[in-house]
Order: sequence, then structure tokens, then C-alpha cells
Amino acid sequence: MSMRLNIEQLRTFLAVVRAGGVRRAAERMNVTQPAVSTRIKALETALGVTLFDRSAGMAPTKRGEALIRYAEQYLQLNELILRDVAVPDAIASNLRIGVSETIMQAWLPAFIARLRTAYPNLQVEIGVDISINLREDLLRNAIDLALLMGPVSDYRVDNIDLPQFPLTWFRAGHVAIPDDPEDLLRDHPLVTFARGTRPYRVLKTVMLERYGPGALLFGSSSMSAAFRMVGAGLGIGALPVALAADYLRSGEVRTFDPGWQPDPLTFTASFLREPDSAVSAHAAALALETALEYDKSLLSK
Repeated sequence: MSMRLNIEQLRTFLAVVRAGGVRRAAERMNVTQPAVSTRIKALETALGVTLFDRSAGMAPTKRGEALIRYAEQYLQLNELILRDVAVPDAIASNLRIGVSETIMQAWLPAFIARLRTAYPNLQVEIGVDISINLREDLLRNAIDLALLMGPVSDYRVDNIDLPQFPLTWFRAGHVAIPDDPEDLLRDHPLVTFARGTRPYRVLKTVMLERYGPGALLFGSSSMSAAFRMVGAGLGIGALPVALAADYLRSGEVRTFDPGWQPDPLTFTASFLREPDSAVSAHAAALALETALEYDKSLLSK
């Protein structure tokens, strides 16, 4: 008997197993449901067996259960061949990246350039969101790599620690520092990251503990908008030092020291640990290299 198996059939098979159904597998793979069904049917025809019990919500049959381990090994071997044998030009794939706005404004362009050098034929899709949403997107396999405030605490996920982003206090260039610099925090709203993010929650707790229920926070999902709000005198900023150079240079904002500093932001490059995750893993390593070079360039200025 001549069997015609291909990578996409096995990848689709595993997607249906993990998602628990054709519809969710199609959503995660960004293909149509008929395409998923066609691949599964072609795989069953090639093997001469039924892989799913359609009456039980696409539960794997005994033959399907047996195939899972072999399919994972097959995909892993394919990834290893591409990584260790094939030239980069031969790798044509799609990498879906979710990134936090802080990284997007800092070193994302340099990272994408490095990624394109390593994989000239790689198609890259980029989405910018807050970390809590990126985490959910990663766990439901809607993205392949998340550059976010991590780590993602899930047994399926590998996390590579990235350099931290220190935060400091900013005031408008025209706002004078009082005798007690803490008065700036007592008397002005705090402009910082969007509501629902980790730094927003931490800063809200600290501000309430230090300055009572009158403490106000203005959350922004855009760091450039946050700096402009501070520059306009609408509040005091707890924002990343790495993104402040242009605003400091123009005099739009100034730093100050109220006697304590907000905690730095901790980021990771996170990806699902799967048989076909070699490109995601390499991309995460390239993200670390890019972030370290970015930090080094800041220190040299």
C-alpha cells in the first residue's frame, strides 16, 4: 500500500486533538473548517483507519491515540532538519508575534530585521496588545511568540528572560519641584500603563498605601500618549526610562526623585513548547540578543 502523508495533515491532526474539535482547530490554524476536515479525511484515507470518533465530539479513536506520539515525533524531526540541515532561505513559514507596546517602541524593529536576516522567507504577523491578552493568545495558540511582561506560568510554555525596563518618575518640563518632591505624587494624578496591566495594579496598590484613597491613576495603552500627557502637565508619569530620550531632549518632560522608585518591568520571550516550535524558540533567542544589544546601546549614550 502506498501512503501519502504530509506535514500539514499531521499538524492539522494534532491541532484537532489539542483543540478538541475542527472549529477551534481551524481558528487556531487560521484556516477554514472545510480545509481542516479535508486534511483529516485525507490522512485517514492514507492510513486506512478512522482517527476520530465523530459521534463523541472528535475524540481520538484508539488508532488516533496511537498516532499522536508518532505525529509529534515526525513534526519534531522535521523542525530539527530545518534547523540543522536546511539553509535559512529554504524555510518558508508564518510566525505570529504578539508584543507589548513597550517593546514595540523600544527594540521591535531591530528584532524583526534580525529575524528577517535569519529567515528571509519567513512571513511575520505582528500584533500589539497588553500582556494579559498576549498570554491568553499564546495559550490558545493564536500567536507563536509573545514578547510580554512575563513569565507565563504554564507547563506548556518556555520563557526566556529578557532585560528589564527600569521605570522612573517624570514631570512636565515647566512643573517646578517643591521642597518635598513627594508632594508631586500627592497632588497630581499618576500617568502610567493601561488599567489591567501588572504595573498599573502594583502602582495603584502602592499609591493607595502611601497617599490614601485620593490617589488617582490615569492608565494609557500608548506610552507615547502617556509621555505627551505628562508633558502637558496632566499628571506625573511612572514610565520606562528607555522610551524617554526624545521627550527629555526636547525638555517636554523632566525626571525627579520623590525618595522611592517604582519596580522595573520584567519581560520574557515566551512560546509554547511543541514539536514544531523550533522557529519560535530561535526567534525567542534572537529577541534576547536584540534586547541585550539595545540595553548596551543605551548605556553607551
